Amino acid sequence: MGYSGVRGGQEAIAAAERLVRRDRFGGTSPWLELDQITGRLGLAVDRVMGEAGLWSAGLAARAIRQARGDVLEAAQLLRAHRSTLPRLAYSLPVATTVLRPVRRIAPAHRNPPGGQLLGHTTDYTPRVLDVTDDAPAAASAPAPGAGVPADAVHGVRTPDAATAQADRHAGAMPPGLLADRRDPADPGPYDITRSPARPGTPRSARLTALARAETGSLTHLWYTVTRAPRHDQPEIPIELRRGRLPLRVAHPVTGGPVTVAEVRVTEARTVRPDPRPRPDGSRFDTGYGLCLGDNEAKALAMAGLDLLVHRDGATDRLEQKVLIALDGPEASGFLEHLKLPHYVDFRSTVDRVRAVRAAAEARP
Repeated sequence: MGYSGVRGGQEAIAAAERLVRRDRFGGTSPWLELDQITGRLGLAVDRVMGEAGLWSAGLAARAIRQARGDVLEAAQLLRAHRSTLPRLAYSLPVATTVLRPVRRIAPAHRNPPGGQLLGHTTDYTPRVLDVTDDAPAAASAPAPGAGVPADAVHGVRTPDAATAQADRHAGAMPPGLLADRRDPADPGPYDITRSPARPGTPRSARLTALARAETGSLTHLWYTVTRAPRHDQPEIPIELRRGRLPLRVAHPVTGGPVTVAEVRVTEARTVRPDPRPRPDGSRFDTGYGLCLGDNEAKALAMAGLDLLVHRDGATDRLEQKVLIALDGPEASGFLEHLKLPHYVDFRSTVDRVRAVRAAAEARP
């Protein structure tokens, strides 16, 4: 249905599309290549891949360029493209104990086993806009890995540290204090791309929905809920890690696991302080977050909401918000449809209002 008041009909729509193409391909600045986007705007690329549920830096960069920097629109484009791709195989479950960390911190502990690995981060420096000329800094920048041990660049740890770190990734949490939240009724990941996730679905559905959620909406929901008066203080991260996780599939001949790629992920585990730790007073519930790419804010907010839904599932319809309200392409799609013609609906509403007013005026 088009706008009857728009002159030119299809010609006007085509002209509007030409204006968009002029903005995309016109201008006086050099053409933005895909490797420039992936190399210089890596966090935006990671966010688009995570919210689209497709690990492809090249396609994500292409979507960002097509969307002219709108990462929400880029995620929509990439997710739509993902729906056209054939599913060749299902990957095998991989324990995050094999993750090769490039950053690992344990805010709940001073000296966790394996130590702290700060990696590249601006968490400990002021957030100040750098208005100096970038050219001298870029010219003097060291080559990747220069002056840094190779194992630090690639995140390879010694076997002893890796073994200690694999203890539930708990950052030296004393044994037995963390509740085991594994559910035998939810043995595998719930595929939300094949079956809609609605309240009452297993935890794996919530975690998948959170992993694909729009980062800003996810952070906002976590903040508003965790700042509610009934929550004394926010959760404390036990461990936050970034690194590469192997992607494994079953060999078509032998059936054995074969690593076909590595994917960068961010993982977080949190606990929430409570006068009486739950569920039985002797253990802490844990929240978990794992998302694609370098996105620590999302992983932490994801872990926080996982814990909040578990504790307060019936409060504020939080599970429904997590499963439905946080999906970026779905929310933006509903918002975008408001710009389409609605004059029929509006006219019927006007007629009803006029009828009500006429009836009210006719009463003595």
